Amino acid sequence: MAEIVALSKFKVPLGSQEIELQQIDHAEGGMSLLRIRIREGKRFTIFDIDPATAKLWAQDMQDWAAGQETGSHD
Repeated sequence: MAEIVALSKFKVPLGSQEIELQQIDHAEGGMSLLRIRIREGKRFTIFDIDPATAKLWAQDMQDWAAGQETGSHD
């Protein structure tokens, strides 16, 4: 059985999707995963990603957001 720890939950202003971040720790002592749950009405999309993938995804999102602030569109 996995232990689930809530990390963050927020609503996207445009589109009203609910995004929830959770840490998944498996009882067998395996790697912790980041669960990303996106709720759109009654539909859920769930991603379980490893730390390396989370780091890449986060960096790409930060780079994109920074470019939006400066007016750059790569």
